[in-house]
Amino acid sequence: MSNPPAATIFQAPELVPRSRSLAACNTLGLASQAAACVALDHIEQLDALSDLTRRHAPLLILGGGSNMVLPPQVPGLVARVALRGMHLVQEREDAWIVEAAAGEVWHDVVSACIAQGWGGLENLALIPGTVGAAPVQNIGAYGVELADRFDSLQAWHIPERRMVRMTAADCRFAYRDSTFKHAQSGEWLIVSVRLALPRPWRPVLDYPDLQRDAGLSAGGPPSARAVFEAVCRIRRAKLPDPAVIGNAGSFFKNPLVDARMRDELAARFPGLVSYAQPDGRYKLAAGWLIDQCGWKGRSLGPAGVHDRQALVLVNRGGATADDVMALASAIQRDVMARYGVTLEPEPVVVRG
Repeated sequence: MSNPPAATIFQAPELVPRSRSLAACNTLGLASQAAACVALDHIEQLDALSDLTRRHAPLLILGGGSNMVLPPQVPGLVARVALRGMHLVQEREDAWIVEAAAGEVWHDVVSACIAQGWGGLENLALIPGTVGAAPVQNIGAYGVELADRFDSLQAWHIPERRMVRMTAADCRFAYRDSTFKHAQSGEWLIVSVRLALPRPWRPVLDYPDLQRDAGLSAGGPPSARAVFEAVCRIRRAKLPDPAVIGNAGSFFKNPLVDARMRDELAARFPGLVSYAQPDGRYKLAAGWLIDQCGWKGRSLGPAGVHDRQALVLVNRGGATADDVMALASAIQRDVMARYGVTLEPEPVVVRG
């Protein structure tokens, strides 16, 4: 009788740091070079990453590069997260629990959920970037934030070499903010995210753009797919494609102000666009503030403001991180001078 074949032992590819260009790895299209870069595509490589981080600090974790301003030379080690996979974890009475790996493209996950009949992410369609970046920024659009659809995540604590399951409370989500934005560089790497997609599903149509959409206003209550398609239409009409012109999406957060300041501004500027928040504050439309300061369509060197959406800064060709930040600073100064409001950048600005 022949012996049964030996079990195959999987060995993840070795992580070997190599110099590489990151120009194609950031949606602003900035010329950037990493002295040491690795691609992380197996969780079995996490221990090796912890070892490399000690020798090549600081560590920059890079997903889709959609929310970063990269310098010409990135110091230390760059880890490109390419972990893949998505599956239904549990079907509960109140929610579908779906898990996606950190390297999955966010919009692809939204599309896949809609195709399966799992509504809840449709308002977040076409947000650029990967799943792993979504909790860091607590991404949001059209009245829904990731925190509203979050169950938990798995993260690798790099210094201590341990996997941690984190709840929403652990992540400390706030407007475009989370615990990961305040952690030390090289401390956490998000491995996967679990989403809780509500049952029964109800559309979120509070934003005026959705209420004005002809495809949603006709007929009865819309489906999740109808909302998904409307969000895609609206975003494509207003926002530039990074494949056509380099950009990082919305460059500034919508500033939050108290009711007194909002009322004072509304009295001085009758067209002020603002949205009431549950805590009594108001969110001001940063794009409107920038547009009123005359920046829409203008450029400062090779960096400019998009001609259809003042919230988006674009690389008109050959821009560097310094060019982008010089433009951002000029816009911030003008908005402060006119409205007394501080604009805070959304992207992570990596220092060279």
